[in-house]
Amino acid sequence: MNAVEDNEFSREWRSMGARLPRPKSILCVSAHWETSGTFVTAMRMPRTIHDFFGFPERLYKVEYPAPGNKDLAGRVKEMLSRSVVGKDEEWGLDHGCWSVLSRMYPDASVPVVQLSLDFTRPARFHYELAKELAPLRKEGVMVVGSGNMVHNLSLAKPKGYDFNEHSGYDWAIEANDTFKKLIEEGDHDSLVSYETLGAAVKLAVPTPEHYLPMLYALALRRKEEPLTFFNDAPLAGSITMTSFVVG
Repeated sequence: MNAVEDNEFSREWRSMGARLPRPKSILCVSAHWETSGTFVTAMRMPRTIHDFFGFPERLYKVEYPAPGNKDLAGRVKEMLSRSVVGKDEEWGLDHGCWSVLSRMYPDASVPVVQLSLDFTRPARFHYELAKELAPLRKEGVMVVGSGNMVHNLSLAKPKGYDFNEHSGYDWAIEANDTFKKLIEEGDHDSLVSYETLGAAVKLAVPTPEHYLPMLYALALRRKEEPLTFFNDAPLAGSITMTSFVVG
C-alpha cells in the first residue's frame, strides 16, 4: 500500500530518491522472486507484476514501465562466480521492487534489473554472493535489497487493523532492535547466522526470503562506511518497515 498511499513511509522513500545521487541503473534483490538457482532479468521492458491478492483495486492498476538493462544483466552474470546465473526474460518487476522504486523514481526512467533469491542456498551463500557485486557501486549502479527485517504475516494483527497505527509485539521490537544493534556494530557474522539469535528472531524470521535482501546490502558496505536508518517503525504487530542506506 506504500505504493499508492501518501504516508510517512512513501514520503521518506520519495525524499530518499531526491537526496541520493541518481543511479545509471538499479539492481534490485526482492523477497518476492525466489528460484531454484540464480537468475537475472534480461528483457528490454520488464512487465509490472501484481503478485498479491486481497488489496484495493487501485493497487492492481499501478504500472511501473522502467526499462530493463541487458548490458547490466550480462555484467551481473559475468561477475558472479559462486553461481551459474541464468538470464530470465519472463519475470519482470515484482511488488517488492516497484512498490519502492515507484516512490523513489516515479518517472520510471532509471533502468531496472532484478536478481533472484536461490531458495536452495543458505544465508552465508547469499552474503558471499552479494560481495561479488561490489564493483557495480563504482559503475553507477544502485543495489536495492527489498524485504522486511521483521516479517511474520501469520502473526499479524487481524483484518480491520489500522495500518497507520505503529505497534509491534514485544518480540518484534526486540528482534528489530537486535538487528539494528548488530548492523551498527558491523557484526555481519551474527546477522548471517540469524537462526542463533534467540526466540524473538525466530518469530521475526520464520522464513528467510524477506530477511535475505538485507544481507545483500550489508555485504556491499565498506569498512567504516556511513549507514543511516530510516522508516524505522513497526506495523501490524509482526512487521517492521526499518530501512537503511549505505554511503
